[in-house]
Amino acid sequence: MTSLSDPQTPWHEAPLRIIQPNLQVLDTARIDPQQLARQIKEMGANAMVFNVGGIYAWYPTRVPYHTVNEHLPQHTDLLREVIDACHAQGIRFIARFDFSKAEDRVFLQRPQWFVRGADGEPEVVGARRPGAWSLLMNTCLNSGYRNEEVAEPVLREALEGYAIDGVFFNAPHYMFCRCSRCQRKYEAMYDKPLPMTSRELEPDFASRCIRDTMARKYQLIKELRPEAPMILYYNLYRDNLYERIETADLLCIEPQDILSLGHAHIPEFWKPALCIKLGRSLPDRPAPLGIVHSCPGMDWRHTGLPPAEYRFWLAQIPAHGGQIWHSLTGVPETIVDKRILEVVSELNRDAAKVDGAMHRAEPVSQTALLWNADRSAEGWADGLIHSQLPFDVLLPEQADAERLSAYRVVVVPEGFRYTAELVQTLTAYTRGGGHLIAEGVLPEDVTGLSELLGIAEERYVSEELIASYLRFEPQSDGANPLQAGLEATELIAHRGIVAYCWPQDAQTEVLATLVPPFSPLESVGAPPERASLPVSHTDLPLALRRRHGAGSALYLPFQLSRLLHEYKLGEHYQLLANAVDWLLGEQRHIRVTPYPGLQITLFRKGETWLLHLVNGAGRRPLTATLPLHDIEIDLRLPLSPGELRAERLIGGGSWAVNRSSDGELRLTLPRLDVWECIRLAPLEDA
Repeated sequence: MTSLSDPQTPWHEAPLRIIQPNLQVLDTARIDPQQLARQIKEMGANAMVFNVGGIYAWYPTRVPYHTVNEHLPQHTDLLREVIDACHAQGIRFIARFDFSKAEDRVFLQRPQWFVRGADGEPEVVGARRPGAWSLLMNTCLNSGYRNEEVAEPVLREALEGYAIDGVFFNAPHYMFCRCSRCQRKYEAMYDKPLPMTSRELEPDFASRCIRDTMARKYQLIKELRPEAPMILYYNLYRDNLYERIETADLLCIEPQDILSLGHAHIPEFWKPALCIKLGRSLPDRPAPLGIVHSCPGMDWRHTGLPPAEYRFWLAQIPAHGGQIWHSLTGVPETIVDKRILEVVSELNRDAAKVDGAMHRAEPVSQTALLWNADRSAEGWADGLIHSQLPFDVLLPEQADAERLSAYRVVVVPEGFRYTAELVQTLTAYTRGGGHLIAEGVLPEDVTGLSELLGIAEERYVSEELIASYLRFEPQSDGANPLQAGLEATELIAHRGIVAYCWPQDAQTEVLATLVPPFSPLESVGAPPERASLPVSHTDLPLALRRRHGAGSALYLPFQLSRLLHEYKLGEHYQLLANAVDWLLGEQRHIRVTPYPGLQITLFRKGETWLLHLVNGAGRRPLTATLPLHDIEIDLRLPLSPGELRAERLIGGGSWAVNRSSDGELRLTLPRLDVWECIRLAPLEDA
């Protein structure tokens, strides 16, 4: 990390390993500033997030209605001592503010600052909580409390009074509110009354409210402490990433592993990876911060995730190009599950080994997934990660000709919003040698879409099909590329809605067709004597390919992403992997032993290549680490001539690499426990 006195690089643009002790007010007396700073450093962090203001002030504030933590020591300034101790250890201090709630005594004096529901009533948080606690109430994002009357004076007071290195706002999100100020703002923006429910809001209202209040704070920070970065959340689903970066120097995201949801509802294995990929879609920005809570849910926040699960979840953040931010409940003295401290220390030690190599390295992916924040995009992300196919995530605003030209394959999930401009861009992309994969039901009124996909204009949408199949069609010029690894079966399971369509002409290849349902659901199993297929073959396509110059478009008029999401059958993953592998062709950069649960990412920095492997093998939540052995890695990269050396940055050890006659490299990783990063570099640079 850049030292405290290094003037060359802003500290927040250097690699970060952050620890946030979520402070409990009753434990304030147990915070020893000197010891805490030493512990944070010993656990491998170079920055700490610490409470400063908002719900409670952790210093003697003079701002009216800013509630002081009543457990603060009376004769010392705890905040100043913690900051000084951090700086003495070379630890950056990031001030945490949370203005999303305030005590009920504030409400009684300034009721206009608080969220109002459709019934006009305020929102109370934790009214039934046991213990002698005052009530907390949600504050309105547009109110004076979150802006000019409390939050901004508090921010000014803290920045003028303390040597704060950075600022982070917890819970800055919009909560639906029908207070008078929100009603006036909405009517001024849209010339119509504020609706009664959040579902009826204009889609950009929440994001605009966040931007407006954060812009005020960002401007204030830059006036008082221009070198101090402001850190702000982004969201995988309901956010405008470009509005977030207008008011932030660093972006963070919180892929919680909430096991307390129950096994049937735990977050998907790809959540940290996908969160970081979305943040990395913004060019020329510092790597996003990935916040991982140590607990298996906030209802179990005083114990830790199972260590094997925790290690796997954490490792995805740096392996996909993010920066780790550990969120712990309390300080080391109050953390009763000491496994947490061990896992955090281990991960930080490993991250430190790759920091220098990964700093300003860029992801190298041949596939792009256009992100629509829908289950269809999730299904494709699941399939690509599961199949060890590196990919980038692109927002709709990023799907322009220049950006797409960097990829050999572009995936458009069902429900993505096609426009005439996007279709023109995709058509030019395929004619220039790119390959498109599109799925599902298409809009009827977008010019050029049928020509792009090679289908007739007339299309129909099926009912929900059950007990149906996908049949691989034999190809006159050889084996069906979509059937690779599935040669022993003509049929794979299908369910869902189909867009009935037909090839536009003979230039469109049909690679798979629909076998319609052989029975309604109530009689699929009885009697077996009547289970024959009434129609074993149709000409209704389920996979069509249209060539365009050096490129092509592959259209799947069914919901492959839904099949992946709901059923997770191996043949559906194989179909996805076959489709992408076929379109990548001989130019595919990397192939690895296809172990279930193995994730890979590839980065480049000058002439150096960095390959990350993360092991998530086993049934989640992981109760033990199941090592993967003898992982074969085949690489076909645009490498400089001369000898190469491969180096294991985490596990240690290096070896010379020989190329085959066709330029391919083959490596074997003998064992992968959780995470490894292999650096490939010219021998003189290694």
